[in-house]
Amino acid sequence: MNDQFDVLIDSYLDNKIGIDNRFLTEALSNGLQQNILQLQDDKLMTSAGIGNEEVKDPKQQIRSDTIYWMDKSHDNIYEREFLEHIENFIEHLNRTCYTGINSYEFHYAVYEEGSFYKRHKDQFKNDSNRKYSLINYLNDDWIEEDGGQLLVYQNESIQKILPQSQTAVFFKSDEMEHEVTKANRYRMSISGWLKQI
Repeated sequence: MNDQFDVLIDSYLDNKIGIDNRFLTEALSNGLQQNILQLQDDKLMTSAGIGNEEVKDPKQQIRSDTIYWMDKSHDNIYEREFLEHIENFIEHLNRTCYTGINSYEFHYAVYEEGSFYKRHKDQFKNDSNRKYSLINYLNDDWIEEDGGQLLVYQNESIQKILPQSQTAVFFKSDEMEHEVTKANRYRMSISGWLKQI
């Protein structure tokens, strides 16, 4: 387990953008995919907002995805397994890198065909609790022509990451500007933040 976490942490330490193509097991990824499809059928996904209660984007011009916040109280086997995996990762991160993370929040995200999320940072200007962003992808057989890539801007370079199932991406919330290009097919992920509160 620790070796798996170290793949994400070591690649972050090398490049400030951690990537692990096997952060989630195939079984967990498949279960989370089914959760999202059920949430869609139950019409529980809602339009994503921008900013927090004090700073919002009222016209929703920056993003067009839908989300559903995760919580252990939902008593879903795959959601619980995912959040316990995140807690184990945080414990390892704190033990090896002394990050002091003591909270987290995650949500499912769906990008219908034509949806996008323009260039942004994840940390609010009026709230510095979000320390690290952690994105997990749930899409099988994703190819370049499907769009929906994560672009991470670092100095003069741009790193392009396909949202392939089981892949996790990890970076500092206040450092890395990033965006999601227009998706050309249905795109699923779980986005979240490791926090100090």
